[in-house]
Amino acid sequence: MRCAKKRNAVDFFPQPLHFYLNRKNNMAEKNINEIAREARLLFTKANEAAQRENLDYAIALFNQVLEKEPAFYESRKALREAQFKKAGNGGGGFFKKMLSGAGSSPQVAKAKMALGKNPAEAMAIAEQILNGDPNNSAAHRIIVDAANALELPHTAVLSYETLVKHSPKDRNMAIEFAHALAAAGDVSAGENNRGEKILMDLLRENPNDGELYQALKNLSARKTLDEGGYNALEGGKGSYRDILKNKTEAVSLEQEKRIVKTEDTTERLIGEYEKRLQTEPNNLKIVRSLAELYTQKKQFEQALALYDRIKNSEMGNDPSLERAMAETIVRRFDFQLEQLNSAAPDFAEQSSKIQTEKLNFQLDECQKRVEKYPTDLMIRFELGALYFQAGKYSEAIQEFQKARNNPHKRLAAMNYLAQCYAKRKMLDLAARTLQDAIKEKPVFDDEKKDLTYNLGCVLENMGKKEEAIEQFKLIYEMDASYKDVTAKVEAYYVGQ
Repeated sequence: MRCAKKRNAVDFFPQPLHFYLNRKNNMAEKNINEIAREARLLFTKANEAAQRENLDYAIALFNQVLEKEPAFYESRKALREAQFKKAGNGGGGFFKKMLSGAGSSPQVAKAKMALGKNPAEAMAIAEQILNGDPNNSAAHRIIVDAANALELPHTAVLSYETLVKHSPKDRNMAIEFAHALAAAGDVSAGENNRGEKILMDLLRENPNDGELYQALKNLSARKTLDEGGYNALEGGKGSYRDILKNKTEAVSLEQEKRIVKTEDTTERLIGEYEKRLQTEPNNLKIVRSLAELYTQKKQFEQALALYDRIKNSEMGNDPSLERAMAETIVRRFDFQLEQLNSAAPDFAEQSSKIQTEKLNFQLDECQKRVEKYPTDLMIRFELGALYFQAGKYSEAIQEFQKARNNPHKRLAAMNYLAQCYAKRKMLDLAARTLQDAIKEKPVFDDEKKDLTYNLGCVLENMGKKEEAIEQFKLIYEMDASYKDVTAKVEAYYVGQ
């Protein structure tokens, strides 16, 4: 069975700066000028009805608009306001909410079934539930999942707000909310501040939670971009250099954020930062940027010395710093491998030696971080992946069983877990784990293809050829170029 590709730890901003500066242009949500004329007329009537407090009629009209234009966020927001207003006016105590929840169960099930094939239909069903119960968490969860599938980030944020309001202490929900705010890109400062406050409150209660810290850090970065005026660049007008007063700083920022820096640019930035450190010796941001540049230049000892300088400061208790140091050492191992002469008679021996040293270092370093941050499930996932790479499947199973409680790594952990079971010849457990993961994945994307493919391989190994080919055919119908499904499916029909 093929091993799933190892994925990097969650990074809220994995793309270069220009990706986020221009993200607004890529959003699927529409404004009023982009929708059909018929929908605009309905929207106008709906607003007029809402102003007259004719809420039932307004809600019906807003829903009609969204059936025609599911990406029209302004109508979605107006509908939500009308739904809450109606719920407030109509009252509704505990028993009413309980009856509403029980009555909505069939609709929730129907929406979940529609989610994988038709997210827009799932959203429409969820809105029908919210018409009677705007606080229904199951319906809001469906809208979030459907909105993510349809690339409607503001729509997702709208429902996340209600979910977070209902569960203010839910760390995973808070981090998801931070993801959603970042994906929306041009949300208002108020929304950014609300997301920051939620994460900061949770971080005070869990000061060693590295994932919370990273989410807060990245949300703050998103806020800096918004407040700096970068969103004024909509439509490709102008350059983000022009919004900075200091042109020299603008050039440095642009060059620093490029994916590939030329040697000359890197050398110049190193020189600038070294000079600034002479006058700003306590500016740890410069120290860290300089360490990153030295790492890029493959001057690893200088980089590690700078990271040690931060580690010995008041900012030393930062999981992301420890991760950066570990990555620098790993890159040093990789550089040593690059320097080997492939034609040398002892190449294989030397390469194997360095690879073993690298993996041992990664395991040792990750185990220390797990001991320091035992509740950080992201580190648990990383350790499990390293155990898997080292062939320590029993140890990996224990880590992935914990890591699957992280919603951002749940399916990836279950995928790895199934592969561990398969390696241990526990094929029934492997199949059941993959089947459970597939049920939780409504959209047939690359991750679901990988889960389905691995399930097919497990079923093959169990001797269940017919069940296995059904899995491969599911992929074949969607993507015949995926791995070797074409060969498997064609061989099956030839055999028939």
